Amino acid sequence: MEIYPIRNKKEAQIMSETYGSPDDHHAHFLYEIRIKGHLDARWADRFEGMSFTYESDGTTILYGPVVDQAELHGLLRKVRDLGLPLVSVLQVDPRQKKETNK
Repeated sequence: MEIYPIRNKKEAQIMSETYGSPDDHHAHFLYEIRIKGHLDARWADRFEGMSFTYESDGTTILYGPVVDQAELHGLLRKVRDLGLPLVSVLQVDPRQKKETNK
């Protein structure tokens, strides 16, 4: 294995664009988790930090920040443990505004 030093700022910029900054690993991502049925408000504390939106099609959207894949899997595990049918999981562009009802 050969290691090549970064020779200039342009190479460093290309490396950070390709592999990301170490700070990127601590960024929050917004997710929209859609489940079948209207989830009762008593479960809100189980999904702390997520807002609930009840859709007219009978689904509930859990929306909010997720730090990493481990946290996302934890949320999905809670959905599974409650026996809730999962409809979809979407990573949302943080520049999009989302109106929610908690």
